[in-house]
Amino acid sequence: MICSMTGYAARTRDIERGSLQLELKSVNSRYLDFHFRIAEELRFIELPLRELLTKHLSRGKVECRLAFSATAARGEQLQLNAELLETLKSLGRQVRSEMPEAAPLSVNEVLRWPGMFGDQSIDFAAVGSEALALAREALADFTASRGREGDKLAALIVDRVSAMRTIVAQVAPRIPEAQALFTDKLRQRLVEALGNANDDRILQEVAVFATRIDVAEELGRLLTHLDEVERVLKQGGACGKRLDFLMQELNREANTLGSKSAVTEVSQAAMDLKLLIEQMREQIQNLE
Repeated sequence: MICSMTGYAARTRDIERGSLQLELKSVNSRYLDFHFRIAEELRFIELPLRELLTKHLSRGKVECRLAFSATAARGEQLQLNAELLETLKSLGRQVRSEMPEAAPLSVNEVLRWPGMFGDQSIDFAAVGSEALALAREALADFTASRGREGDKLAALIVDRVSAMRTIVAQVAPRIPEAQALFTDKLRQRLVEALGNANDDRILQEVAVFATRIDVAEELGRLLTHLDEVERVLKQGGACGKRLDFLMQELNREANTLGSKSAVTEVSQAAMDLKLLIEQMREQIQNLE
C-alpha cells in the first residue's frame, strides 16, 4: 500500500472514572517528526506511544493529542468515610471544650474534607494500557486514511505517466524526418555560403549537427524512467523519496530534449513533458 503523509484519525474510549480521547493528524515532511500533546498525568505514556507510531510510520510531521476527562461519581457511588467522620466529631468536641467560642464544622466543610468519600483517586498507571489500546485503534484508522489518499495520488501519477508515454509515442516517429529536413536546410545554407556541396568541411559540420540534435537516447531514457516510476508505484510501501529522485531524472531528460531540439515538434513535446513532470512532483511531495 502507498500512503500519503496527510492523514487524520480520532478515537474515544470510556474507562472507569473517565474517558480517553486520542487524536492523530499529519502533514508532509522530509523526515518523521513527532509532536505530542499529552495530559500531564499521562506523560509517562509518551515513550510507548512514540515507539508504536515509529513502527508504522516512516515520514511526515505527526501530531498526537491524548487527553483524559474525569467523570463525577454518581450519587449511589458516594459513601461517607464513617471512621473519618467519627474522628472529626471527636476532634470538634475537644476543640470546643478548650475553645467554647469556636464554631462547629458546617456540612459543606465536612463533605469537602479530604478522604470523606474514601479513595477517589485515579490509578493512571492502569490507564496506560487502555491508552495504548486506544492508540492502536486510532493508528489503524490513521493508516487507512493515509492509504486512501495515497491510492488517489498514485492514480494521478499513473495518469501523468500515461500522458507522457503518449507524447513520446506521438513525437518519436516524426523526429527523424523533421531532423532530416532541418539538416538538408543547413546543408543548403552551407553550400550557399561556402560553395561546393562535397566540401569536407560542409559534410563534417552537417554530421556534427546531426549528432547534436539526435534525441533518440533522451527519449529512450525517458521511457526507462517511466517504467521505473510504474514499477515503484506497483511495489508500494514508502516510495516518496525514490519517486522524487526519478522526477529529477525525468526533468533532466526533458531539459536535454528541449536544449537539443531543432524542430518545433520536439520543443513543444519537451515543454509538455516538463509540465507533466512538475504535476507529478507536486503529488509525490505528499507520499510517504
